[in-house]
Amino acid sequence: MSISNTMDAPVAARKDRTQSSVERLFDPIKIGSYCLPNRIVMAPLTRSRARQPGNVPGLLNASYYAQRASAALIISEATQVSMQGQGYAWTPGIHSREQVEGWRLVAGAVHSAGGLIFMQLWHVGRISHPALQPDRMLPVAPSAIKPRGEAFIENERGEGELVPL
Repeated sequence: MSISNTMDAPVAARKDRTQSSVERLFDPIKIGSYCLPNRIVMAPLTRSRARQPGNVPGLLNASYYAQRASAALIISEATQVSMQGQGYAWTPGIHSREQVEGWRLVAGAVHSAGGLIFMQLWHVGRISHPALQPDRMLPVAPSAIKPRGEAFIENERGEGELVPL
């Protein structure tokens, strides 16, 4: 993608070296084919708010992202590409029909609010836990070496808890 400063900003403003970084934050910018109204990007943040069962984005997700649509670009929370790609409880996926429909709801809410959203895709590999895997299988990864750390899972009581990997 190419980045260009040649949007609607006046030539004098582009050449003015005294313009502060804060002022430039609100200047339009072109990234590839996208003309963004400012330079504010909302980074991905894991929210763990997907509807259960099925890790489906719902109205809560749509509302959350739509409220932030004034950022020029939103990058969604990491979204698992398969059941085996999940690394944390209650994170959304994009591998079932219900999940796709849920993300359509989210994207529609963001677009209706004048925003632009890209999806961050992920597969966590070995940074997962059997409790998050289909049939409690071992995680799918290029390495069988057990990593250090903890995973956020849903326990038997339906609560979230950190457990050793």
